[in-house]
Amino acid sequence: MLPFDVPRCSRSCAVTHREISPGEWYYSLLFAENGEFRRLDYSLDGWTGLPQPDTEIGRDLIGYWKSRLPKANENKPTLAPNDVLLNLFDRMSDALDSPEMRYVLTLLLVRRRIFRLEKEVTDSHSGQKTMIVYCPKREATYRIPVNAPQDDQVDPMQETLATLIW
Repeated sequence: MLPFDVPRCSRSCAVTHREISPGEWYYSLLFAENGEFRRLDYSLDGWTGLPQPDTEIGRDLIGYWKSRLPKANENKPTLAPNDVLLNLFDRMSDALDSPEMRYVLTLLLVRRRIFRLEKEVTDSHSGQKTMIVYCPKREATYRIPVNAPQDDQVDPMQETLATLIW
């Protein structure tokens, strides 16, 4: 997996050009432009939804998220310890009702370098993609079906994961 840098929040809305205030919620888009990552931030009043796939940004969209700009005097939340994240991963392995949440948690574990992405394979019959990840701490390999969440699942899933891991 190649390392990459995601640009920091611009603290300015790409549409209204007004400053995003501390404590305010905003959306961010990450996309590729001329071989580099570019980020645009939108205040809630400037957000009109995801760009259409037939637009330049829509074609090159890598991801998007909703976040809140921290207040100056606010304690920065800390992510749960690695062992807690691994235990949560185990619990989600037993719960068959949330494969999307388990997939997103796996991506977080890869990002935190708790898991290492070995490869991604596609089943020739079903077309189902599967990530194969390795956990050096446990010396274990896991096969995680790629189940990206639908647009309407993103906000509730983000809130649920935030309460579990922060």
